This record gives sequence, C-alpha cells and structure tokens, in this order.
Amino acid sequence: MSILIKNGTLVTMDQQSSIVRGDLLIIDERIAEIGGSGQTAETVIDADGCAVIPGFVQTHIHLCQTIFRGAADDLALIDWLKQRVWPMEAAHTVTSIAASARLGIAELIKGGTTCALTMETVNHTAEVFKVVEETGFRATVGKCMMDKGDEVPHALQEQTERSIEESIALLEEWHGKAGGRIRYCFAPRFAISCTRELLEKVGELARTRGVMIHTHASENRTECELVQEESGLRNITYLDSLGLTGRHVALAHCVHLSVDEIETLKTTGTNVVHCPSSNLKLGSGIAPIAKLLEEGISVSLGADGAACNNRLDMFTEMRTAALLQKVLHGPEVLPANRVLRMATIDGARALGLDADIGSIEAGKRADLSIVRLDRLHSTPVRDVASALVYSAEAVDVETVIIDGRVVMEDRKLLTVDESETIANAQAEAETLIKIL
Repeated sequence: MSILIKNGTLVTMDQQSSIVRGDLLIIDERIAEIGGSGQTAETVIDADGCAVIPGFVQTHIHLCQTIFRGAADDLALIDWLKQRVWPMEAAHTVTSIAASARLGIAELIKGGTTCALTMETVNHTAEVFKVVEETGFRATVGKCMMDKGDEVPHALQEQTERSIEESIALLEEWHGKAGGRIRYCFAPRFAISCTRELLEKVGELARTRGVMIHTHASENRTECELVQEESGLRNITYLDSLGLTGRHVALAHCVHLSVDEIETLKTTGTNVVHCPSSNLKLGSGIAPIAKLLEEGISVSLGADGAACNNRLDMFTEMRTAALLQKVLHGPEVLPANRVLRMATIDGARALGLDADIGSIEAGKRADLSIVRLDRLHSTPVRDVASALVYSAEAVDVETVIIDGRVVMEDRKLLTVDESETIANAQAEAETLIKIL
C-alpha cells in the first residue's frame, strides 16, 4: 500500500529540526521519500495549508481512568487516590475498562497522538491490550502493580508473587505483537504502594527481559515524606538503590527533587515525564524542567489520566509546559521548537523507539499527523513550531496515520466507532460512579 501526502509543510524533527515544503511518500508502513514531487500513490492526501508532523508520543497515560473524567476533581493526590480513583479502579469490569481504553485512544488519535506509554490498573489489563490492537494505536502498556498500602480496596490488594506472575504472563502474551506496535512494560504504581521485594524484583526482571519500567515518583510532597519515613531515603535515591533507574525507566512527574536526586537522574540516564496540567490540577507543584534539561536529562510529555487532567491533549501540555517554565525562569526558556521535540522525538527516545518513530525521516515507520494551520486562531503562520505549540488546538488535527495506516481522515475516526464509543463510555461511567 502507498500513500502520498502532497503540498505539506513537513516538520521533520530530525537532528537539524528541518522544515521541508513538499510531498511525503509512504510505502507500506514506512516513510519512503521526503520532499519530492511528481510521485503517485494508491492514496493521495492534499496537505496544503497544513503542517505534517511526527505523531505525538505521550509518555504517561492511564487509559483505564478515561471514564473517571470529572469524578475526582479538586483533591490532592493522596485523597484523590483513596477517595475516588482507587475505588473506581477496584470496581472496573472487563467491559468498563475496555470502554475506558477505547474512549482514551479515540481522544488521543483525534488530538494527533499516535503512541503512548500507559499504566493501567491492577486487573483486566488484557482488555486494554485488545483495544490497542483493534484500534491500530501504538502503545507500551503495563499492568499496575500494588502489593502494599493503607486504605487500598480489596480488589487492588495483590500478593507480591501473584503480581509478578500476572505481569510476566501479560509480557509473554503481548510484548512485540502487531509487528512491534504493542509492547509491555512493568508498572509498579509508586514506592508507597509497593514493597521493597516487589520493586527489587521488577528492577531485575526489566533488565533480564529487556522491557521498560514505568512508575510515578516525587509527584507530591506528602508522597515524598512517606517514602522518606519508610525507607530513610529520598524517593529517587530509594528507587535507584533498588535498580529502578536507567535508560529503560520512565519516572512520571518528578516535581520535588533534591540536587542529589537530579544528579542521580543525570548519571543513570533515567527518563523524566513531565505532566504539567496534572501537576497543576492536583496542586502538586511545578517540576524543575528547565534545570533538568540544562543537565541533559531526558524529559518528555504526558497528559496523565482524564481523572486528573480531564483531557488527553498534547497541544495543551506543550503550551502549558512552556508557559510554566517561562514564568519561573524568563521568556527565553523552553522555546517552541524545544517543546515540540519533547512531544515527539524525545518521547520516542524515552521509549527506546527513536530509531522507528518520533521524526519524519526516510526508513522510519509512518506515524504522522496532519494539522491545519490556516485557521483564524493560527493565522498568520510566521514560525511553524510556534504555531503548533502556542496557537494550534487538537481540533486542528485532520488526518492521523499509524504504521502507514490511516486511522483518522478529515476528522473521522476509521478504526473506532466514535458515537458507539461515547455511548458505551457514558453508560459504564454512570455505573462506576454509583460506588462513590
């Protein structure tokens, strides 16, 4: 199969952040030619007036929480978990979690996100994998692991060995499926909900199995205090002592960090995931992103879950990330092109996928979004990166391609029935909310 995208502004995100005016040819699942003209293909898409960008890569998402949208507002992290999110996660069924995942993926695709790193809940993670496979989305998915914690609902309380066994079973069934589009990661929730034994085993298994670790760290001051009380160490130092740092590890949030912890992140090559909207809404704080980038630490972006953000929109995350650092450190900090890299190639690199996705380069997999920039709110376009970060909105995404397959065309989802997805999600959410 071949697809020709004509007359677009190709925002490549290659090493030089090259911008090319011209055509882009896709053959099967890969990018074959950039910037040529006069080509033909089975499918032709006119991108005049549009930016053609690498699909966004969100590195911290909870698909299982999409139908919790609006049910856990105005609470700090620990109360948010204990009073709202954990009870609803415990009540999930195979049908509710599938409805939640499908709703989340549909929203992600419509906003130009083609790949995500997701942490699900303790139960029914296989249903999320099935939805990822059906929708054509690209994701690295992990079953949440929790073998410790106060006020945890019974359905989320795990035995250490059972948690590990279930995680390994999912890894063996799903990792590498759909031509590598689907991958597994170990996803211990955070230090205060996992025993030392579990975390040490996860650190060992991730290295021997060659998969990622995805967890939360240093999001909230109370969380940090609890970790220090229990372990005698600061959060990042504790995780490092157990083998949960390195290039294969993604730590979501990292809002409250000491100088020594920043040095640990730097020396180990650990990936930080910045979730600015979630951190603001939960009142957690503002992560020291300018400092982390200055130190050469990998930073990518994620919306987190709809329960603590209410939308899964990378355009919002890019804009918010930039504005927060500017108000703290000055307007020169975190320019548009740097933020756009965080949302694309830096996210791909954090997932170990930068050889395949995250930039528009010949030979890479065709994960692309076509974004209209000839709208009232984005005209005139003087700088394409600026327009994408500061002016564009999710509704400007017209067409999305994943692995060379068109999954949205002219705002119409092709792998998800949008009306049915909304109706099912609403019905399942109304059932879940009754438990609160």
